[in-house]
Amino acid sequence: MKPRILFLPHGNLQYSQLEPSRRPWVIDQSYEPLFDLVEQTDAKIGFEASGETLKIMADTRPKVLAKLKALMDAGKVEGVGSPFTHIMLANLSPEMGVASLKDGLDAWERYTGHRPRLGWNPECSWADFLPEIFQEAGFDSLVMDGDSFFLSFPEIREATGLDYDVRGHSNKTKLFRIAEYIKDKPEYYRYLTNVSKTSSGLKMLFRVDFFANPMLWYLMGATEGNRKDPVSLSEISDLLGDWKTRAEDSGNFLIPYAEDAEYIGTSAYFYVKQFGYARFFEHEPESVTRFAHLLNLASECGYEFATPSEIIDQSEAIEISNGQINTIERGCAWHGGTARAWLNTSHARVLDPTCQAVYQGVLRLQEVIEPVSKAGAILDQARKEVTSAYVSDSRWPPAPTSPGRFNVAESIADLKKANSSLEKAMMAAGISDQRSLYSPGIMKTQILSIEEELMAMPYFGESKAVESNVSAAAL
Repeated sequence: MKPRILFLPHGNLQYSQLEPSRRPWVIDQSYEPLFDLVEQTDAKIGFEASGETLKIMADTRPKVLAKLKALMDAGKVEGVGSPFTHIMLANLSPEMGVASLKDGLDAWERYTGHRPRLGWNPECSWADFLPEIFQEAGFDSLVMDGDSFFLSFPEIREATGLDYDVRGHSNKTKLFRIAEYIKDKPEYYRYLTNVSKTSSGLKMLFRVDFFANPMLWYLMGATEGNRKDPVSLSEISDLLGDWKTRAEDSGNFLIPYAEDAEYIGTSAYFYVKQFGYARFFEHEPESVTRFAHLLNLASECGYEFATPSEIIDQSEAIEISNGQINTIERGCAWHGGTARAWLNTSHARVLDPTCQAVYQGVLRLQEVIEPVSKAGAILDQARKEVTSAYVSDSRWPPAPTSPGRFNVAESIADLKKANSSLEKAMMAAGISDQRSLYSPGIMKTQILSIEEELMAMPYFGESKAVESNVSAAAL
């Protein structure tokens, strides 16, 4: 039997430095060509999108959403669920996370008629409660960051020389040392070629950067600045060939590309992340052709395309202990970075206390307002609005770069909406005079105060001086 292969592009239209007016353009240049490729070939893929991303597709590009639904109906694409808003789950309360995960599942069902079983954890942020909240929300399986998992083994951490630092962006280049360390050790690499299962029954599928990064660089025709020639298709062929042998020997599948879908058709955040240039979401039509080459190559190398469910249902899962999962470091994230870096930026340090104050208002009013009522419905809207204000990309990336001014402005607008909804919920419940529970008036001034502070900050890419080259080493 041929080993299976799962390509899993991840869609997020609330991306840092992607202006809201250009989101439909990204659907046109990235998602639609991807869906067309799948429709025109024998490929099958998983496709992850936040509920907000699906809503934007429905509102601005319903024909593209219809293509996605048709492919899902035909069994060629399987949706992968995540929070409705692209939030850093490890940095927030489990209660907020569960609610947004359920909202995300509801969005998939509303817009496509399908309810995903496989979950995607934004930025692969980690805390011990993550498996539990995905199961509570209704998922039976979860995409895991293999790099974070492997780094929980002291011998692999030592071999990479990687140190987590909330002040940094990522440690991508050091992650290749994981591949070198485990290449002849099936006791480690079997986690990449098998479905794993926790004691609670949650299935886990592991992705790693040492697969995804070379493919990303190939898509961009780039070198990461540390070699003369761009990554070639022959190098990808060698990578897939080597790991096909390991998959056959130790398991039955691989996930080679679990990365941003926006790199198919656009440059997305590539030039910021890799080189520190103020270049965002440029048209890269050749990357669509290159992604087609990757699909063709996978087939030529002897892999069989599969959806997540085909892999999950047709695999004998290997047991993974809670003790081993709990050695993954709290606060880490994918790319060898940290989830806590999203808490550490100047924008997060201003936004987060106010977001928390509004969310505390939601929690307090939930104690006194009947959920099945007009006031309860308005209160739930406030919950969704403050969750939206926690979107990760209004807090990222760290200095010397920054989110877009418009990313931050969206979070401020969400806070204003949430505060207004809380005021309306109190009125509907007949408790608008009980301002010891929550004071919309005082909170309004707090939101205005942080708006003044945040909008007075300089933003990456807004001045020629910044646009010239920010040293990649500073990232």
